[in-house]
Amino acid sequence: MVTHLTHWGAFEADSDGTRLTAVRPWRGDPEPTPLIENVASAQHHPARIDQPYVRKGWLEHGPGPAARGDDTFVPVSWDTVLDLLAGELARVYREFGPQAVYGGSYGWASAGRFHHAQSQVHRFLNGLGGYVSHRNSYSLGVSQVLMPHVLADMGALMARATTKSVLARHSELIVSFGGLSPKNSAVSPGGVSRHNTRGWIETAQENGCRFITISPLRDDIPAQADAEWIAPRPGSDAALMLALAQVLDSEGLADNDFLDTHAVGYPRFAQYLRGDVDGVVKDPEWAGQITGIAAQRIRELARDMAAHRTMITVSWSLQRARYGEQPLWLGVVLAAMLGQIGLPGGGFGHGYGSAANVGLAVRATSPPRLPQGENGVDDFIPVARIADMLLDPGAPYEYNGEHRVYPDIRLVYWAGGNPFHHHQNLARLRSAFGRPDTVVVHDPFWSATARHADIVLPSTMTIERDDYGAGEGDRFFFPMPALTAPHADARDDYWMFGELAERLGFGKEFTEGRTATEWLCHLYDEWRARLAEKGHELPDFEAFWSGAALELPIEAEEHVAFADFRADPAAHPLSTPSGRIEIFSETIAGFGYDDCPGHPVWLEPEEWLGSARAAAFPIQLVANQPRTKLHSQLDIGAHSQSTKVQGREPVRLHPDEAAARGLHTGDIVRIFNDRGSCLAGLLVDDAVRPGVAQLSTGAWYDPDPRDPSFCRHGNPNAVTADRGSSRLSQGCTGQLSLVEIERYTDSVPELTVSGPPSIEPV
Repeated sequence: MVTHLTHWGAFEADSDGTRLTAVRPWRGDPEPTPLIENVASAQHHPARIDQPYVRKGWLEHGPGPAARGDDTFVPVSWDTVLDLLAGELARVYREFGPQAVYGGSYGWASAGRFHHAQSQVHRFLNGLGGYVSHRNSYSLGVSQVLMPHVLADMGALMARATTKSVLARHSELIVSFGGLSPKNSAVSPGGVSRHNTRGWIETAQENGCRFITISPLRDDIPAQADAEWIAPRPGSDAALMLALAQVLDSEGLADNDFLDTHAVGYPRFAQYLRGDVDGVVKDPEWAGQITGIAAQRIRELARDMAAHRTMITVSWSLQRARYGEQPLWLGVVLAAMLGQIGLPGGGFGHGYGSAANVGLAVRATSPPRLPQGENGVDDFIPVARIADMLLDPGAPYEYNGEHRVYPDIRLVYWAGGNPFHHHQNLARLRSAFGRPDTVVVHDPFWSATARHADIVLPSTMTIERDDYGAGEGDRFFFPMPALTAPHADARDDYWMFGELAERLGFGKEFTEGRTATEWLCHLYDEWRARLAEKGHELPDFEAFWSGAALELPIEAEEHVAFADFRADPAAHPLSTPSGRIEIFSETIAGFGYDDCPGHPVWLEPEEWLGSARAAAFPIQLVANQPRTKLHSQLDIGAHSQSTKVQGREPVRLHPDEAAARGLHTGDIVRIFNDRGSCLAGLLVDDAVRPGVAQLSTGAWYDPDPRDPSFCRHGNPNAVTADRGSSRLSQGCTGQLSLVEIERYTDSVPELTVSGPPSIEPV
């Protein structure tokens, strides 16, 4: 019996040396997740990559643009593939330089600190001179740009969010824009030891706290909250929040003393609320026409918020949309107007219900990690602009006040992550992946990204290698000894990069003469020595490795966000340009963006139920995170497969919308707009707002070869728009799209993602 760690939790496993024979939750987890069931069932699935492969067209014709995604792959030996890849890397770096290489690893590969795919590939590419990198994430692209201008950088905002135990004791009202999703809060980068979402919410409710969830999905909050459900039209949250602010302003409920001492720009924002700028008062009657929420309910909610210790939370989902800056900024503004920022149980939160690492005790240290070295290339792109970069090199774009130009990428190197999960408009991304000379992918499985590569290297799963890990902000550090031998001829990324580095002349610099096991011991010993200097004594490596999880030192069991700033804003200023909460940002105003002006406003999205486009596509598709997997990881696992409908990803639709289309639970339906279409299995469910369909991301992209815009498996990114939230952030907008839904009347096509692509016989 050995304990292991995943991004969604720790588990204990028995193994016969080849496969896991039993998997059960770690005994220390009070709220374990069933996602662990995906691990054992996926390990030796037919979709595992068994040896290195090279795309046949690349072998026959050499590097160059190509129609990737449907070609045959040729099995080759490790020596052959490493020689080919080393030669291609040498050619690209020699002829075009490191600015022609995109190091695309995203970071959600398997848990573990040493065999962290992103760290490995970046260390390797830095040894060659560097690479074009990405900024921000698909989950938080807007927040990571906006919040430093307005309140704080996201690292500080998440790591020092008010602890959930404080909310449970002190909050009287929690208003959650976007809900407090139990599935999202079960996941954290690097892992989760003790899930506690249901527990803290149940305690808060028992202490008299009321919950209000504002979401198109009634079940976007645990049942323990017994929450009131308010369901505005998706994409209209900013209008609702403006009306709440207008009531606080017009009825004298705003804390003007706090606004005067701790914020800047409120008078200019208030002019907009009052209609002094555009002649439109942003009152509840105005918002009711946009949101579909009764004006009286909006007034009551504003007064309720002002009368109680209120925590306003904004989920990450709201900023994953066109003009996603606005509701996020307005969440901060509302909390500032209530004057409760820095009070126990009150203020503003961003990420409760979005990830497990928000609202934890403050950890005194981070676990050891592999140094990545220095990147010799300054160029980067916002992560969600990869298709723009590949399709239009040299094109100008704007980002956070900068005028930038997309680089000309000749080689894409991807280890960890799956852009054909995260990205929007997959037919466009498929075209973009056809432009580089060479695409290299490390992956345990024949994911869509691997199928669109030229060189495919089979990497191990975390259960097949020695490592250690701890979740971001989590207090437990786990030894993670390999549970089984590697599948077939899979190897770990460190071995692959070490072999490549040796061929390219910097093997000693990359490995520093250490095996993977020696690195684990070396990094641990360095980390242990640093902690000893701070008075924290930890066991030696051998004792740690042979023991159970190690509890890390904690700086503070409980924390109230911005308490020091509230007490003395001069002595403890924020990291914003003014040192205070920026309701109006001179910096952002100076950029001159009409899609993100100097204070939050209502900007009508192109795709929402109030737009002209809704006449043709009258259903708002919500593409949120899945319940049965993390992103697209292990979609072929038993737990993920258990919820499929005829092998397709399930889509939920309100009974009224289903009846209007003659649809029933279990039907295979076609979801479509003018960008693309996908098949899904229908679930009729009144937990979804009328006018809304909910189809989670994560189904492995299975395009029809005759029409790559048609996904036969149920990936919603076949229909989502590939455009940035605004010129400020260029963040992902994949959360919301307009579609129509109809019964699929043709014969249901076979899926191809459950096995390997076309492979040339040996």
